[in-house]
Amino acid sequence: MIVAAHQPNFIPWLGYFDKMQKADLFVSVDHVQMERQGYQTRTSIKTGEGARLLTVPVRQDSRGERIVDKRIDNSRAGRASWSRKTLLTLKYAYQSAPHFRAHEAAVAELLGARWERLEELNHRLIDFCRGALGIRTPMIRSSALQLSGAKSDMVLNMCREVGADVYLAGAGASKSYLDAAAFERAGVRIVWQDFAHPRYTQHPGAAVFIEKLSALDLIFNCGPRGADFFAKRSA
Repeated sequence: MIVAAHQPNFIPWLGYFDKMQKADLFVSVDHVQMERQGYQTRTSIKTGEGARLLTVPVRQDSRGERIVDKRIDNSRAGRASWSRKTLLTLKYAYQSAPHFRAHEAAVAELLGARWERLEELNHRLIDFCRGALGIRTPMIRSSALQLSGAKSDMVLNMCREVGADVYLAGAGASKSYLDAAAFERAGVRIVWQDFAHPRYTQHPGAAVFIEKLSALDLIFNCGPRGADFFAKRSA
């Protein structure tokens, strides 16, 4: 069984969903420490001026908070400054995209609701994107597992816990900390993700295609055809 894992990011990019699609099981790693200025609270979209960050305000209660415990700033200033602004920014950026209207109400409902915990919002948005992209890989949360250790040890223990014999790893930071020898001794093969970013017509138009945007960029621009980029492939 192939397992892949990642923290629950805010409306992630296409590489996140490519890894999910290639796995037999995807683990949302929500029990680890929250990253400051990480992608759990931000994503990029395309505007007429280029890429722009969208962010979710969170309460800074403790530096050691886990993702699963992180709370959204729902104060008048916090919520009013991000929820409505995010929706208006998305509408302004993508109103010319062919499939924005088809998804506008669902996205507005998700972003406009009052969420207390960041992981609740992020998981609901990930589920929305999964559905729009036709991805049916089962997903579980690491906070529901009995995991110990950190970094490489934690990932290996996760593979043992779910019965995986292949771990599909991203080609980023994990290359610097995964202990390949330990995985080999445990009978778990590491496979590195090989993701080629798809090209499609982006609205608003631009001379240069912008990669690594939120999956919403593909969904709003391509609609049901976006799922074609995620036809089941072997890792």
